Amino acid sequence: MSVKPDRWIRKMALEHKMIEPFTDRQVREGVISYGVSSYGYDIRVADEFRIFTNVNSTIVDPKHFDARSLVDYKGDVCIIPPNSFALARSVEYFRIPRNVLTICLGKSTYARCGIIVNVTPFEPEWEGFVTLEISNTTPLPAKIYANEGLCQVLFFESDEECEVSYKDKKGKYQAQGGIVLPRL
Repeated sequence: MSVKPDRWIRKMALEHKMIEPFTDRQVREGVISYGVSSYGYDIRVADEFRIFTNVNSTIVDPKHFDARSLVDYKGDVCIIPPNSFALARSVEYFRIPRNVLTICLGKSTYARCGIIVNVTPFEPEWEGFVTLEISNTTPLPAKIYANEGLCQVLFFESDEECEVSYKDKKGKYQAQGGIVLPRL
């Protein structure tokens, strides 16, 4: 298995619609960068957010998630309260080939501000908008800029296809169209 360079990413995005919309270069002027990089793709965060709140005094339970734990917000800038958390989604829609696995890591611009992004791997044949998990680890409010880079996806291609893909398993997060909450 090997990490794939920018030319492979361009080919897969253009010929196989692996990333839509696709930006074939790295955009950097006046924004937190996004688009193709040397060995990855910097994805953008959309302008839709779900921010955790304790207004309803619910308990966060992944087996019985209460949507009242979140407030919906749409805008160009999202303020995440101190020591809090938000969910968002990518601008880009992904279609991962059967012989590819991705790992997604936060961008250093946000990490240096105490903002941590967690995204689970995109498994072979997973597709959808990415649900992005954003933690503000600081004691201060933190800004997240919509339609700018938030994290980088690295693509690993195997020399053979997997035996059972995410699509084969009928994965519970397949073809997600927006911010998807925990499912059992």
